Amino acid sequence: MTAPPAEDYRSWGGLSARDSEIVPARDWIDCPGRHRRPALAYGNGRSYGDSCLNDGGALIDARGLDEILAFDRENGLLTCGAGLRLDRLLELAVPAGWFPPVTPGTSLVTIGGALANDVHGKNHHVAGTFGCHVRAFELMRSDGTRLICAPDLNTELFRATIGGLGLTGLVTQVTLQLMPIASAQMLQEVLHFDSLDRFFEIAAESDARHDYTVAWIDSLASGRRFGRGVFFRANHAPVSLAPPPRAARSLPFPLTPPFPLINRATLSVFNWLYRNSQPRSPEARRIPYRPFFYPLDRIRDWNRAYGPKGLRQFQCVVPSADAREAVAEMLRRTLSAGEASFLTVLKIFGTRPSPGLMSFPMPGATLTLDFPNRGERTARLLAELDRIALAAGGRVNPYKDARMPPATFEASFPHWRDFARHVDPGFSSDFWRRVTAG
Repeated sequence: MTAPPAEDYRSWGGLSARDSEIVPARDWIDCPGRHRRPALAYGNGRSYGDSCLNDGGALIDARGLDEILAFDRENGLLTCGAGLRLDRLLELAVPAGWFPPVTPGTSLVTIGGALANDVHGKNHHVAGTFGCHVRAFELMRSDGTRLICAPDLNTELFRATIGGLGLTGLVTQVTLQLMPIASAQMLQEVLHFDSLDRFFEIAAESDARHDYTVAWIDSLASGRRFGRGVFFRANHAPVSLAPPPRAARSLPFPLTPPFPLINRATLSVFNWLYRNSQPRSPEARRIPYRPFFYPLDRIRDWNRAYGPKGLRQFQCVVPSADAREAVAEMLRRTLSAGEASFLTVLKIFGTRPSPGLMSFPMPGATLTLDFPNRGERTARLLAELDRIALAAGGRVNPYKDARMPPATFEASFPHWRDFARHVDPGFSSDFWRRVTAG
């Protein structure tokens, strides 16, 4: 089977692979020494930045490793190929009464990608990161060595690979502990707030009683409306004899327009519609789990709306002591730059540590913004947002930020050299070459 051209292998932010050799995972497993270029596993291309690309090297297409290898339905222990997509895992696990203990905002990631990025979800304050629930995985190094890694087996490689951006070797299979659920529905409450101070009050109260919490911020609101938004909190719903609510069907985004459809004019309309479409009464409502966890999965290829140059996403976390001021400063800086962020998300991270050496979350507030890529103008804004986050003692997410400067990386992860000792010499990426240059 002929592999697609390298240009078809892109990041979700719109960056393309260049001069990359595409190698099916099974071919690489059968003969790793035959491929001389530095390698990197490629999942489903849902990383926003360039951490999933490897210009001039080999991209190992891991999506062929998508088998369900074992599923203990009594205890919720599942072993699968690293290329299995999360949406397929859900199709198997949810009817059996199980759910992934941590899920990102899209179900279209691979399990190996979730491990490599140590993804987090709306329940970080309860469950920590994805890596907290990985029981074991098989890791294949570039010399052909195959190792089983677990908390008590090859421990250093276990910790380096979780959140290690695919740089320690090819993960071939993963064993994950799922969590029990009583139904495929959520009990969701929606609260409107009119300031950042009110957000932090609601978050402190909600995190004590709700497993899932997150807020949308109106990034264009200014003056007395500055910091307003909508807070969502939920728990898995108990069993109900009533017929479940019907989830909406997904729709394709038909084309890539010649210019970004996301701008201040269109976003001001969207923000008004979005905020006013949310319930005003706070009582809990039963909703299907998919629109709660994966609202944007309803629109396939929604990133096309940002035009041919794609988008740039920024995510940081700042310690709680300075979170209020830092978040306000970043939102004001975005407003003064004349930019509009479609996905402006604010959440509180908890204290549960990840086993991963390079895991992004830390206790504090995490803010996510994204912008159409307007070249140098966007780069200047992202550099300023980096500066604000780092000055507050925070860090910037490496798998969201395209073209992260080495100084930002080193300030975010000052112990990265401990991780570098475990990087497989036969693996590399655009991200890794840049942040370690010099």
